[in-house]
Parts: sequence; C-alpha cells; structure tokens
Amino acid sequence: MLEQFAQLTINGLITGTILALTGVGASLVFGIQRIANFAHGEYLTFAAYAGLLLNATYGQNLVVATAGAMAATAILAVAIHFGVLRPLRGRGLVATSLITVGIGLMLRDVIFMVVGPQTRQFEIDQTAVYDLTLVRISPGQAVAIAITIVVAPAVALLLARTPIGKAMRAVADNRDLAAISGIDVERIGTYVWLLAGALAGLGGTMFAVVQGTFDPNLGFQVLFLIFTTVVLGGIGSAYGALMAGIVLGLAMELSTWSGFAGGLEARFKPVLAFAVLIGLLLYRPQGLFGRARVF
Repeated sequence: MLEQFAQLTINGLITGTILALTGVGASLVFGIQRIANFAHGEYLTFAAYAGLLLNATYGQNLVVATAGAMAATAILAVAIHFGVLRPLRGRGLVATSLITVGIGLMLRDVIFMVVGPQTRQFEIDQTAVYDLTLVRISPGQAVAIAITIVVAPAVALLLARTPIGKAMRAVADNRDLAAISGIDVERIGTYVWLLAGALAGLGGTMFAVVQGTFDPNLGFQVLFLIFTTVVLGGIGSAYGALMAGIVLGLAMELSTWSGFAGGLEARFKPVLAFAVLIGLLLYRPQGLFGRARVF
C-alpha cells in the first residue's frame, strides 16, 4: 500500500506540474487580455504533433523536440492574437470567448485532416521502466520530470524577478493602473501570448510523452482540467495557477489510492476535479489565491 501511495504521488506531481505550467499561460491571458481562450487545448494538440514531427521525422531528441514545439506554438498563439483576437477586441467577454471556441474547433479539424485520427507516439521505448524501489517511472515520465524541474522554477523566477514578469503581474492585477504607471500594456499582451503559447507547447509534448500514445483529441481531453486549474488558483493569478495545478494533480491521483476506502476508479478522476470546482465556486468564487473581481 505504501508503494502504491508513493507511485500515485509521483504520478500526481507529474500531472499536476504540467497542468500548473499550462494553467499559468491560460490564467495570464485571461488576467491581461480578458479572454477565456477555449482554443488553449488545441494549442497543446498542435504542440504534440509539432514535437512528434521533430522527433520521429527529423530524428531529434525529446529535449530538442520539446523546445521546437514550444517555439512553434508560441508563434501560433501570437499569430492568432494579431490575426483574429486583437482586431475583434471590444466585442465583449462572451463574444470573444465564443470566437476562441470556433478557433479551437478549426484547429482541431485542420489537425484531423492533416494527420488523421490514428494514435501516434514519440520515438521512445514505451515498454521500458526505471525501478526506483518505491516507485517506477517510464522514460516519458523521466523526461517530463527533468524538463519540468527546469522550467517550473524558471517560470516562477520570470514572474517574480524579471521586469517583464513583474509587468505581467501588474497588468493582470490592474490593467488601467499599470498603463498609467507607464507599462506598455500592448507590448506586455504580446509577451503573454508568447509565454502562454510556449507553456502550452511544453504541456502538449509532455502530456503526449507521459500518456505514451495520443491523437488529435489530446488537447480537448485536458482543456477542462486546465481551466479548473485556472479557476482554482484564482483567475489571473499566475502563482495561484502554479499551486492549483499541483494540488489538482495530486488530488486526482491520490483519490484512487486503495487506502481511501478502496479509492475511486481511475475513470472518475475528472469527476472529482469537477466536484472540487463546483464546491469552490459555491464557497470561494475568486479561487484559492485570487481576489474578488468585477468585470
């Protein structure tokens, strides 16, 4: 039972960290641009296939493939921002959010048409397992752990220590006051799309690697969990999304531990996330680390 608990904890930390990093981008986009980007899940799908192209077709290792996917997805996010979302600014939160739903559906259909519906996998040995006594991890999980150990602190330091990160948090907290203070809000908006796209690129490749196989539904399947992370952490709160993602990942995985009255069936893990979200919205709608807002 102890081994199972340790294994579920590792799985939860991996899933939670990926959710946390992707949630940071989605949260900052909402906080700064006031856009609930429902195409964010398809950015992850795009990234998974971009990474697969570099890995399987061009023979690059997973680190290079992930970096390439992050760059490609960041460019995609900025292109959609300038080509569609920025010209439609001022249409209101609901209208803009519906537009992102349409963008997401278009991206998903294009990916289906280009790559087909069949499942794919990265060029790694999915049958290999590293036995670490209490826990066992796959090569995909090992790569995910290595990359997120580097990226997660880097994102936290970016937001906490750099002028761009501080400006992002200032604009997310109070856009008008930040503009009056001399911050170039439009430039910061572009930077946040780059960051959100890059983190979505990381999340997409990591989810694909950890799962082992994936198809064009990858992003759609995790989109709800990403937005749950955003709401749990407090909409617009980058640090809140980081913490909430890890908490959510651990909660979902540990809920299946047999020590908890036999544990939940694995298929009910998303239901647990939904129940947590409903409970939070009922008793603390601003999220765990956010504060009440009026839009």
